[in-house]
Amino acid sequence: MAEGGNADSRVAGAWLAGSDKPEKQTVRLGFIPLVDGATVAMAAELGFDKRYGLRIETRKQASWAMVRDGLGDGTLDASHALYSMVYGTHLGIGGDATPMAILMALSQNGQGIVLARSIAERGIRDGWALAQAVRAGESLTLAHTFATGTHAMWLAYWLAAHGIDPTRDVDRVVVPPPRTVAALQDGLVHGFCVGEPWHTVAIETGAGFNVATTQSMWPGHPEKVLAATAQWVDAHPNTARALTAALLDTARYVDDPANREAVARRLAQPDLIGQPADLIAGCLAGHGRDGLGRQWQDKDGLTFFDAGRATYPYPSDGMWFLTQFVRWGLLREAPDYRAVASEVQRTALYAQAAAAAGVPVPPSTDRDVRLFDGRHWRARDAASYATSFPIAARRDATQAADAGA
Repeated sequence: MAEGGNADSRVAGAWLAGSDKPEKQTVRLGFIPLVDGATVAMAAELGFDKRYGLRIETRKQASWAMVRDGLGDGTLDASHALYSMVYGTHLGIGGDATPMAILMALSQNGQGIVLARSIAERGIRDGWALAQAVRAGESLTLAHTFATGTHAMWLAYWLAAHGIDPTRDVDRVVVPPPRTVAALQDGLVHGFCVGEPWHTVAIETGAGFNVATTQSMWPGHPEKVLAATAQWVDAHPNTARALTAALLDTARYVDDPANREAVARRLAQPDLIGQPADLIAGCLAGHGRDGLGRQWQDKDGLTFFDAGRATYPYPSDGMWFLTQFVRWGLLREAPDYRAVASEVQRTALYAQAAAAAGVPVPPSTDRDVRLFDGRHWRARDAASYATSFPIAARRDATQAADAGA
C-alpha cells in the first residue's frame, strides 16, 4: 500500500515544525467494525498520519456507547461516529450534555434495513405490506444501533413513510452493529437498520433480506463523521487540523477503485472487521442484492471522498438530524438549528485541512435534497419542515429512549 510519509517535503514540513506543529503527536482514534469506518481503520496503515506529524493509534470499539464514553472520558481523542449521535451527545439527550465537534464527514450511503427471512416467506416484502401486517396486529421488534444515531433516524423515517408509527406501532431496541445478525438469527429481533457489512452478512447467512437501502431513501445521505469533544479540539487545534488532513488523504485513497481490493483484504482481517474480503469488496463496489433474488449495481453506493463532496461537514446535514430529533420527541422544543450546527460543524478548521491536503471545498455549506417520500429538505425551512410530518411523536424529552443503551 502507498506510504503517506513519502509526500512532498515542503507540505509535510509546514506541519512538523513551527506554529502549525501538532500539540499532541499521538492520536487515539476509535472505530466500529463497519465498512464505512475504512478511512479511520486504514489511516495509520497507509502512513498519511506521518505526513502531518502524527502517529495514529486506532482502537476498535464494541459499541457506539463505548465511542461516546471514550470521547467523553478522554480514552479516545477522536473517533468514527454516527452523525446524529454526535448531536445527541452535544445536546444532552439521554445523558449529560458534552459539547462536541464534527471535523469531517467520513462516508455517505451504505446502510440498510433488513427484515427476517421468515417475514418474506409470508409474502411481506416491502414497507407497504409490512404496514398492512402491523395494522392487522403483527408484533415487531426492530433494532437500531444507538437511540440518537443515524440508524434510528433512517429506520423511523422509513417506517413512518409507509404509515407505521415507530413510537407506537413497533418496539425498537438498541443492538451494537456486530451483534445485529446474531440477534436476528436468535429471534430476538425481527429486523434492524445497520451499516455494511452486517446487512450483507444477514443476507449471506440466510437470516434476512434487505427491504430498503438508505441511499434509496436519500441518495448521498450523511452517515459517519470524525468526531471529538469540543474541549479536545479547542485544546489541540493543530492536531485536529492535521488529523483531518491525514484522513482526507486516506479517504481519497480508500475511494479509488484501483485500491478497493487491497483495502478489502486489510479490512477483512480480525483486528478490523473480520469478514470475508470478497464480501467487503462487494460492499465497497456497491454490489447490491436483497436476498430474494434481485441484484443491482448501486449508483449511489458507499462513498468516502468524491472529490471532497463526501467529506465536507455540511451544516445543513446536521440541521436535518435536528429536525428528526424534534419530530420524534427527543427534544422538548425546537433548537436554533443554524446556531447548533455552527457550534458542532467545524467548517473553518476543515477548510484549512482541505487546503493542506489539496481537497476542494464545495461552493455551498448547505445542500438541498428530495427524499424518497417526495419531501424536499432545505435548511432554510428547518423549523417548518420539522413539524410538517403527519406521523410524529409528541413526547417530552424525558420520555425519550435511553441514548446510553
